[in-house]
Order: sequence, then C-alpha cells, then structure tokens
Amino acid sequence: MTSAEYLIESNHPLAGRLLALGGGRQVLVGDRGLAISLAAKNFVPGSGQEIRVIHVPTGEIVFRKEEASSEAFSEDL
Repeated sequence: MTSAEYLIESNHPLAGRLLALGGGRQVLVGDRGLAISLAAKNFVPGSGQEIRVIHVPTGEIVFRKEEASSEAFSEDL
C-alpha cells in the first residue's frame, strides 16, 4: 500500500479550512474515510461543482457528489 491511495478531485479549486491548498483541484489522501469526509466538506452547493474520490490503485470512484440540474427537478413535477 502506498501512503496516498485516494485522490480527491474537483472541477473547481478545492479550498477550505480543512485543506491547505493554494487553489488546487486535486489532493492525495491515505485514508478512505478521511478522503470522503474532506470531499463532502469541500462541496459547495449552488456552484455547479463536481467532486469525487478515486481509489488510485483500481481507478474506482468511491464517492461522487455533483450539483443536481434544475431540469432533473422539473421533470419530476
């Protein structure tokens, strides 16, 4: 196992008090739970952001959060 098995990536710069990044869009984390927690805490509703956590050795997306489009809501009505 490597020290950084999970990649958090976003289509917007990651910023927040939990991540000390200078506007980067990716960060490597060694723990699955921590990676998912950081991704969830750094999601910004209403921004059109997509954020996900990828298990680097397998390429599996283990967490994904994206802004729901307004069209999806209007189809349900």
